[in-house]
Amino acid sequence: MNWILLVIAGLFETGFAFCLGKAKETSGTQAMYWYLGFVVSLSLSMVLLIKATQQLPIGTAYAVWTGIGAVGTVLVGIYVFNEPAEFWRLFFIFTLIASLVGLKIVSS
Repeated sequence: MNWILLVIAGLFETGFAFCLGKAKETSGTQAMYWYLGFVVSLSLSMVLLIKATQQLPIGTAYAVWTGIGAVGTVLVGIYVFNEPAEFWRLFFIFTLIASLVGLKIVSS
């Protein structure tokens, strides 16, 4: 259950980065809604991370949380914000994913 909470926390980390990107593209009231989404996503991400780290090793949990956020943010950047999807960028994202899976395997 704690691993599921950690994955969801990582997805919310991607969510708050997405909200920041969208807020940068807008202005006025619309930007404020994106900033509100940022605060909500950040808060949920932190609460879930805190809950998950009550049972999981902090080093592993934090690495997985940031890794999920990093991979998710890069994918959102590619698919939503039209950032480049070059070979080496995708290669290193793949190695990050492999590292996260490895941490899960060696951490019970």
